[in-house]
Amino acid sequence: MTNTGLVLSGGGIRGVAHIGVIKALEEHDIYPTHISGTSAGAIVGALYAGGINWADILEFFKVIPIFHANRFALKKPGFLDTEKFYDEFKKFFPDDTFESLPKALFITATDIIKGELKIFDEGELIKPILASATFPGVFSPINIDGSFYVDGGVLNNFPIEPLKPSCDKIIGSYVNALKAIKIKDLKHSYNVLDRAYKIKSASESIAKFSECELVISPEELCDYGTFDMRSIDAIFEIGYNSAVNTLKEQGYL
Repeated sequence: MTNTGLVLSGGGIRGVAHIGVIKALEEHDIYPTHISGTSAGAIVGALYAGGINWADILEFFKVIPIFHANRFALKKPGFLDTEKFYDEFKKFFPDDTFESLPKALFITATDIIKGELKIFDEGELIKPILASATFPGVFSPINIDGSFYVDGGVLNNFPIEPLKPSCDKIIGSYVNALKAIKIKDLKHSYNVLDRAYKIKSASESIAKFSECELVISPEELCDYGTFDMRSIDAIFEIGYNSAVNTLKEQGYL
């Protein structure tokens, strides 16, 4: 049996493009057996590994009220209390274990105290999903067994490594293509800092593309912000169309 890995990057709401990629892969009879994801990619990847179809995953992103007054953090370092999203995921993962999933799943998160990357692939499931998607400064860190975790994308935004020992081929979905800019676009110091962070993250991820059989990385996603909740349908379509075009180019038709 051939094992096919699917690695899903972080990228906030741009991660909805991963759902379009999954739809396109299935239409071409490609069904990944192993999933590795971080941040938004961890959410999409976990739902997919749990046997949820792409349409229901898309609906999940549309109906979950990320910015809602009853999710605000109290006496925690963040605007939103990440743990208050637990019940939303419990509906999809009643057993709350990696072992209950039909597909193998790897989720990355960053230990904010030790400064180390953690790969979760067994035991409790929901808290690692939430930890991986904990955007620093917006969502509060998650306590798992006495350690505090935030977004896995801080240290590894394209976690291909857990898939390599088990998979014959790996497909990548990367939603943070680096946008071409001009110097006039860097009007403020925070623009420069943001650009520098994106360059570092992108270069580390792009260096791994050669280890994938194919990578879907739509440049059009550069026009959408991390929390652009109004553009879910457009982002999904970009992911789908980009995957279809990439599959055609690689001779998968």
